[in-house]
Amino acid sequence: MSKAQITNKILMIRPANFGFNSETATSNSFQTEEGNVDRDEIAQKAIKEFDAVLAELLRRNVDVFAVEDTPEPVKPDAVFPNNWISFHEDGQLVVYPMMSRSRRQEIREDIIEGLQSIFEVNEVWRMDQGTQGENLEGTGSMVLDRANRIAYACRSLRTSEKLFQEFCQRFEFRPVMFDAYYTDGLPIYHTNVILALTKHASIVCLEAINDPAQAELVRNALSGSGKAVLEIDLEQVGQFAANMLQIEVPNSRPILLLSETALPTLSDGHLQTLKEESDIVNVSIPTIEKYGGGSIRCMLAEIFSRPRDAQ
Repeated sequence: MSKAQITNKILMIRPANFGFNSETATSNSFQTEEGNVDRDEIAQKAIKEFDAVLAELLRRNVDVFAVEDTPEPVKPDAVFPNNWISFHEDGQLVVYPMMSRSRRQEIREDIIEGLQSIFEVNEVWRMDQGTQGENLEGTGSMVLDRANRIAYACRSLRTSEKLFQEFCQRFEFRPVMFDAYYTDGLPIYHTNVILALTKHASIVCLEAINDPAQAELVRNALSGSGKAVLEIDLEQVGQFAANMLQIEVPNSRPILLLSETALPTLSDGHLQTLKEESDIVNVSIPTIEKYGGGSIRCMLAEIFSRPRDAQ
């Protein structure tokens, strides 16, 4: 298998009805209820934030495939496609089982078929079918070190150990699974809020892992793969300091995309290390973060499949 860790091709979904989702809030400690704020106003702010991110990526020559969300059925979290689909360099496309019934409606056959017409997809693995209530929410549940074939995942209602092991076996990843908790005592809902990987570094909250042996397991896997280990704390996690993504840019240095919420929480030392391999790009998505409980990495589904016209 190829060992590319980052890509220039990204899928994004422009939200039609973004808002607080009460179904997902029971397991997501980072969501905030709307209160007296008008839901239409929230949805419109989310669209503006999405459009600004899209414009920034296009300005930097990132190859973005932006798809419009459908108004019906209402899908409050459609802006987070990385939870239901992933693309792999061996030609496989994976569709994942998500915990929330409303989120399962985000899985759109027209998007799958449209991307199959653009990219070389040899096989579609429908993990969302026949999983008997078990969940695995894509690259939210798993953080993939594609170059070193290591997959990291923290257990939660959204991340089944059984399905995680099946994924790792199929794609030849070494599984590193652990338990992690937020300040409210709830399991961390998605691994990608406490761990991010670039080509040469990791941003990780080992403080969230209560078991010292498990924390050491994660640390050793990260350092053993040659990555700098940049530790953050749970307070920084609450500001989405690990929810970032490194993206390839043609004829230039990679960019590291993170939010304006996350950027000021990172230390000068961490930023210096990250800037050695990437240009730091911060975007403003406070509405999406506040009511959706996810940040910029959650909005980006990486495409590693080869274009059909590639020679």
